[in-house]
Amino acid sequence: MDNEVLKALRERRSIRRYKPEQIKDEELQAVLEAGTWAPTGMGRQDPWIVAVQRPDLVARIDAMNAAVWGRPAPFYGAPTIVLVFGSDPAEWANSVPDGSLVLGNMMLAAHAVGLGSCWINREREMFATPEGKALMRELGLPDGLIGIGALALGYPAAFPPTVKPRKEGYFRIVK
Repeated sequence: MDNEVLKALRERRSIRRYKPEQIKDEELQAVLEAGTWAPTGMGRQDPWIVAVQRPDLVARIDAMNAAVWGRPAPFYGAPTIVLVFGSDPAEWANSVPDGSLVLGNMMLAAHAVGLGSCWINREREMFATPEGKALMRELGLPDGLIGIGALALGYPAAFPPTVKPRKEGYFRIVK
C-alpha cells in the first residue's frame, strides 16, 4: 500500500544545514496551519504555536537554547524558528503529547512544501528560566505555559547522506 502521505513519512528527514534566505509567507502559513490540525486530547487545542523570523530574536532564542545544551547553534542556522508551548502537565496531562503531535504535523507539512525542518529540544528548560519567562511575556503568551519543543525551519542546504534501516521487530501485530 502506498500514497503521498505514506511516501512523505518515509522521505522526511531532519535537516541540520539551512540556506540563509527566509522562507515564503505562504510556506510558513501552510506549516503552521498543519500544526493546528494535529489531534489534541478531547479536542482541547491546548498548544500555542509561535513562529519567529526576526533575526535578532532568532539569534536570542538560539543562544538561550545553546546555553541549556552547552553547544553552539542548536537551530543550525535556520532563518525561522517555530516554538510550541502547552499547559503545565500538572494542569493538563495531554499537554506534551498534544504539542508533540503539533510538531510532527508541522514537520511533515514542511517536507510537503519543500522545506527542511528539525525538531529541537530543551524548550522546557529554556522557558522555565527567568529569561525564558520574560521572553514568553514578550511573545504575548499567557502565564502557566511550558515549552514543549521547537522546529528549525528553512530551505535545506544539505540532506542527510543515508537513511538508517528500520530495526527488526519495530512493530508487532497481535490478533
